[in-house]
Amino acid sequence: MRKYFRVVKCMFKNYPVVSNSIIYGSLCVGAEFSQQCITKKLMSTPPQPIDTDMVARYAIYGTTIGGPLLAVWYRWLDNKFVGTSIKIISRKLLIDQFFMTPQLLVIFYVAMSVMEKKSNLFEECRQKFLPTFKNSCMFWLPVQSINFLLVPPAFRVTYVGCCSFAWVNILCWIKRQEY
Repeated sequence: MRKYFRVVKCMFKNYPVVSNSIIYGSLCVGAEFSQQCITKKLMSTPPQPIDTDMVARYAIYGTTIGGPLLAVWYRWLDNKFVGTSIKIISRKLLIDQFFMTPQLLVIFYVAMSVMEKKSNLFEECRQKFLPTFKNSCMFWLPVQSINFLLVPPAFRVTYVGCCSFAWVNILCWIKRQEY
């Protein structure tokens, strides 16, 4: 078991973007799959099949867009603001939530619209950005406080990915809503 943890630690140290992208993408897939199991299998009468195309889109987004962006972002944030004082953590929280999060939400909605081949790539983002951002603040501010205070930098994206399992379920639900 120790050997396994050494290998994982080595992968995260030597290949942080790739390692975090694979984990983040896998967690996005798991979140979308579990969300569909709830909404399509348990809450629908009759049960509906899993939308595998949507699961694939979350795999693409999480592995090739979200994971790499977050890995690079947290590395930059940790190098720019070193330490765990209240002042530094507050800066990280505010910059993360009010600078990076809006960009990630726009990227998410536009990337999904591109993959869904929608004619207006920005319409869903325009309709859902504010409700998504409000929910994001309620969810991520406490989660990121723990992240910046307690989680070692090498595991920040993995921690965020694990929390994203819950967040992507919320995001999937918001995405399916009509506004």
